[in-house]
Amino acid sequence: MAQDHIRVTGAREHNLRGVTVEIPKRRLTVVTGVSGSGKSSLVFDTVAAESQRQLNETFTSFVRNRLPRYGRPDVDSIENLSAAIVVDQRRLSGGARSTVGTITDIHALMRLLWSRAGRPAVGPSNALSFNDPQGMCPGCSGLGTVRGVDLDELLDRRLSLNEGAIRFPTFHVGGWMWRTYADSGLFDNDKPLADYTPEEWHALLHGADATVRLTGQGGTVPTKYEGLLERFTRIWLPKDAASLKGRTREAFERVVTERVCPTCDGARLSPRALSCRLGGRTIAECAAMEAEELAEFLRGLEVSDGAPVVASLLAQVERLVAIGLGYLTLDRPTSTLSGGESQRVRMVRHLGSALTDMTYILDEPSVGLHPADVDRLVDMLRELRDKGNTVVVVEHDPDVIAAADHVVDMGPGAGEDGGEVVHQGDVAGLAASGTLTGRCLGNRLRLGAAPREPKGFAEIRGAVRNNLRGVDADFPHGVLTVVTGVAGSGKSTLVHGFLPGVCPDAVLVDQSPIRASRRSSPATYTGVLDPIRALFAAENGVSASLFSPNSEGACGRCDGLGTIYTDLAFMDPMVSLCEECRGRRFTDEALRYRCRGLAIADVFELSAREAVEVFPEPRVGGVLRRLVDVGLGYLPLGQPLNTLSGGERQRLRLADALDRPDRTYVFDEPTTGLHPSDVAGLLALFDRLVEAGGTVVVIEHNLEVIARADWIVDLGPGPGRHGGRVIFQGTPEELLRVPDAVSATARHLRRAVGRPDG
Repeated sequence: MAQDHIRVTGAREHNLRGVTVEIPKRRLTVVTGVSGSGKSSLVFDTVAAESQRQLNETFTSFVRNRLPRYGRPDVDSIENLSAAIVVDQRRLSGGARSTVGTITDIHALMRLLWSRAGRPAVGPSNALSFNDPQGMCPGCSGLGTVRGVDLDELLDRRLSLNEGAIRFPTFHVGGWMWRTYADSGLFDNDKPLADYTPEEWHALLHGADATVRLTGQGGTVPTKYEGLLERFTRIWLPKDAASLKGRTREAFERVVTERVCPTCDGARLSPRALSCRLGGRTIAECAAMEAEELAEFLRGLEVSDGAPVVASLLAQVERLVAIGLGYLTLDRPTSTLSGGESQRVRMVRHLGSALTDMTYILDEPSVGLHPADVDRLVDMLRELRDKGNTVVVVEHDPDVIAAADHVVDMGPGAGEDGGEVVHQGDVAGLAASGTLTGRCLGNRLRLGAAPREPKGFAEIRGAVRNNLRGVDADFPHGVLTVVTGVAGSGKSTLVHGFLPGVCPDAVLVDQSPIRASRRSSPATYTGVLDPIRALFAAENGVSASLFSPNSEGACGRCDGLGTIYTDLAFMDPMVSLCEECRGRRFTDEALRYRCRGLAIADVFELSAREAVEVFPEPRVGGVLRRLVDVGLGYLPLGQPLNTLSGGERQRLRLADALDRPDRTYVFDEPTTGLHPSDVAGLLALFDRLVEAGGTVVVIEHNLEVIARADWIVDLGPGPGRHGGRVIFQGTPEELLRVPDAVSATARHLRRAVGRPDG
């Protein structure tokens, strides 16, 4: 057996049908295919999962228990595996203290440089860290902002304690925290807070010398009384809003105020750290520069003590620029990055690695990239390959596919119609293969028919935020508008920040993730399960809860999951089919009832397309038709949401939002995760929304969507400080006449429609 291929034999994860495939080592392989065809099941759930599982097995059981757990994939064999590094599109977290500089280690190199060459000297590099007590600002503890409590939002002074004067979920009437005040004996619980004496008001907010005896299941517990403001400040002010959910997060964002720290003016560092300068700049001033600007600054530095550090630092910053992120500042919180930006930031670390013979697995790295930036991405992928690594990319972008040494095309369709390898070989072979992907390669785009006439305009005037500097933009009503421009040019800032102000009815469908678990499914997420359960209940004269896998009808053995998850302590958990319900989730009693010839478990196994025929009622069929419209007709109603790809989850959110076609819809890169053959269906959906009286605004890089627009708003000309301007507004035909030097979008649209000379 040759050692120059990763050989997968008999892969059966999810919808894979005993797939056998060879992935050449030290080559760039692109895995493509329609959405839901099995790409992620093959690459991530089979190859990557097995590589990481076997790597983890080399550690002791003590260490393994602290590592992520990967179950054994359903595959006959995988041979010649190497260690895999997965770079996916999960957004970077890390809380308020994590920035682009800290996550890439660029800030650590900056601290080292300033500690060695900066003047006046401040000592070790930790003295320049906002995450270390030696360097952090004493006023904000290194966060750059200070928080406070808006008492008018926390308390409704017109109400008494018994009436719910404390307006925060964890202090609800009757709850443990509420009883601290209601049972303290310090207040008349029926007295409105507005009538409190100064002494009572001080005691409520700031405390009193008292002990409260709270009675619970364990008996009576004496508790020292603590003022509401001190208690709220201690418990809630340190929390990150992103970690909270539902009503608690809404209340937190309403009650907790945030402003720039007056001590450090947002720089996060102590006065001593901010006194240290290099080349006339503090480390905070350089962290606030865009990466491209910082690289220029570093090239001009002349330091004798620290030249090697400057070289290493410049190399890392230039890598950030090279992968199309030169517009990012190093002090930008990682929580504000998109999925595509997060993925490329992670790559900065790997581009500087000396490791070879690794397998790098990337999930649609072109997401969020303008066509002008894809060439840089391809260069990055080739750089990884040329260092002796195997690079496997799940991708739809034609330019990335064209750069591949080897292509694996999955299909022929999605869901049950997919799960097979329909082509493996070179790009020329794919183009001649006749598969859906092959037919899409090299297709010349056509502009849409005559643009539709606007029904007036929503006008944005003088928009100032981030890199926008007094921007004016016109968004027509009743047509399809595409907002485009290179990554970082200001598209999202303009649309998300200002369009809702002039279009109050706007519905935003962005890329924020769906909160998914093994218990949630398309049926529960879209709400169609409730009317289906009601139909079953009415047909059989029993309770509707009998037809929910999360309620009365759940199998008692597997608790309605259909599978048994057995924790094996230091070993991987064992997942097995429930023997009692045979994977059907429901009790025998629930399964013996029928509606339209089907048991409830049969309904869970129906695809959205099949279920439309069985349940044509508007509350069910209308919702399911929207799933079909966004290309999810193959999804089984009962498939757990945590098994869906990122693109599938976004389109599920899209389908869920399309309940009133006459509104203004704002879509943020809706082609994410879509195969080129599916884009036509998405455009048809946009056309139907417009024809029904709606307005559609799309932030998008996909050239087919741009070509079919009625109106285009192009931002640029570059990213960051080089962007933030509207460089074109008008129809696609008019955009074709804009010079290359003015608009990168115009240049690439001309190439796509075969009119290179305008």
